[in-house]
Amino acid sequence: QVQLVESGGGLVQAGGSLRLSCAASGRVSSAYAMAWFRQAPGKEREFVSAISGGGAETLYASSVKGRFSISRDSARKTVYLEMNSLKPEDTAVYYCASRSALYSGASYDAHSYVFWGQGTQVTVSS
Repeated sequence: QVQLVESGGGLVQAGGSLRLSCAASGRVSSAYAMAWFRQAPGKEREFVSAISGGGAETLYASSVKGRFSISRDSARKTVYLEMNSLKPEDTAVYYCASRSALYSGASYDAHSYVFWGQGTQVTVSS
């Protein structure tokens, strides 16, 4: 089993920055692809960014490309999401997700991820 714990959320003004962290524990390997998704009130969960096992491949939603950056520290089993130039429409609960050992490639599809964290709230004020 894999446990994922997000941290780093909070309240920030538009134009500001935050860095989210996702710490993995349990039977987890640096070979697992991981991702960030978000869900705003009244909206469906949407893909934000993903990184392959090893970190060679990254994916971004068009809405965050150029503003957000995903990275991973395999030694710490932690994935980060650096968020810059934040906008009010970035307000959401951000979830970290991991694929299983069989899949090291990054994916846009939420159904590809089997382990999920509890989420961390990001609120961007205008």
